[in-house]
Amino acid sequence: MILETERLYLREMDQSDFNSLCKILQDEETMAAYEGAFSDSEAQEWLDRQIFRYQKWGFGLWAVILKQTNEMIGQCGLTMQPWKDKEVLEIGYLFERSYWHRGYAIEAAMACKKYAFEILEADEVCSIIRDTNIASQNVAVRNGMTVMDRWTKHYRGVDMPHLRYVVYR
Repeated sequence: MILETERLYLREMDQSDFNSLCKILQDEETMAAYEGAFSDSEAQEWLDRQIFRYQKWGFGLWAVILKQTNEMIGQCGLTMQPWKDKEVLEIGYLFERSYWHRGYAIEAAMACKKYAFEILEADEVCSIIRDTNIASQNVAVRNGMTVMDRWTKHYRGVDMPHLRYVVYR
């Protein structure tokens, strides 16, 4: 276990989490900000990328486990992301749709912010969010972040304007 909150704990994902991860990554509505659901191979690449991040940096997107049921309901964690001409430390979150609007994303994201500042001793942390993803923007605002700048990413053949929300230690 990496982090624990009142209702959740966060841990590294491994191959046994693939089916739970697919419930998130293969849902069209959940993945709207990514221009649609992932294939099995794209989901596997996503999982492999997290495992690589754990090895490289000691962090990545972690499995979010609901204590009450011990099931994986989402992923939340810290990643290094390209932003314009640099890499930035980002809090990312993505939850299974049936668990939306229950406060789990903000609970996990706040724990990740605390981890970034207290454990990693980061001076700042951000969330990079597509400009159409209002729910994720609301989580960032509730996590004490404000919009710093905007950049258009090209992903899956689409130009996607993104906002970078930032909070400082």
